Amino acid sequence: MLLSTQLQYGDDPIRNADAVVAMEQAGLDVVWVAEAYSFDAVSLMGYLAAKTERVQIGSGILPIYSRTPTLTAMTAAGLDALSGGRAILGLGASGPQVIEGFHGVPYDKPVARTREIIEICRKVWRREPVTNEGLYPIPLPEGQGTGLGKPLKLINHPRRPDIPIWVASLGDKNVEMTAELANGWLPTVLMPEKLREVFGPALDAGTAKRAPELGPLQITGGGILAMEEEMFEPARQLARGMFALYIGGMGARGRNFYNTVFRRQGFGDEATLVQDLYLDGRKEEAAAALPADFVDKATLIGPPSHVRERIEALREAGVTHVHVNPVGSDPLKLLAQVKEWIA
Repeated sequence: MLLSTQLQYGDDPIRNADAVVAMEQAGLDVVWVAEAYSFDAVSLMGYLAAKTERVQIGSGILPIYSRTPTLTAMTAAGLDALSGGRAILGLGASGPQVIEGFHGVPYDKPVARTREIIEICRKVWRREPVTNEGLYPIPLPEGQGTGLGKPLKLINHPRRPDIPIWVASLGDKNVEMTAELANGWLPTVLMPEKLREVFGPALDAGTAKRAPELGPLQITGGGILAMEEEMFEPARQLARGMFALYIGGMGARGRNFYNTVFRRQGFGDEATLVQDLYLDGRKEEAAAALPADFVDKATLIGPPSHVRERIEALREAGVTHVHVNPVGSDPLKLLAQVKEWIA
């Protein structure tokens, strides 16, 4: 298993990047860089490529609606060249509130768009003249544009023609497509014990159509990490706040994918309550309403023996990348300990 973490949000990206440099020395294998309605991910990934030597640098995630497919491919190829072959292209649909509210782009057909983007990216990296029919017509057909477009191939020779693509997906059709086409899967708000129950049929359906050369699907899982007794409760409160944000506030009623996954894990009443409280502005009550069993099983908080048990639960669920956000007096020591256990 490999060890991953998330580049922290914040107004001081240089300080956050310096923290990743130290984590790399402690054994970190992958850092994911988010792009919501924050600083863009690509600038930070390029900076990390210059500051680090070994760690893989993944976009976690680039929204599929905010760039053309070919620009996404060009960006990933550029990052891969700058990092010496350490880039991971993480893609995701985000949600209507961000895509329509911040980018001003209609949120439609996320599964079909992701499929076409993956196929176009791989054509670009193979330096094929790019053509595509569907949601992204390339070149533009007659009657659209000037009519002067022609198939082009990437000028540069990519360092790798097969840059890994990971997809953040939660809906069954999207998860099935991920298991069919992507190198890795980025699920969220999930207990490992429920992974097969919630997503097994979709994963199996996608895997049945998966090309052998892709190898097994890589999966990330984990959560906030704390192993010092005095940090247990602060870490749990931090986790509760994060889960309440996603389950309660990341989307409107009826269009919150994280809430749906929480509900499918057996917490139907709690899903409704947390969302109602959060959308009513009662965020602390929403966090407090999350079941203790869920917080315990969706994090890595507890004494070392408990954390090792949770890591084994992740391994049994098929997780290949243990994802941690360390909380404690010595975060680097926590990372090094987990790295020793999973190596």
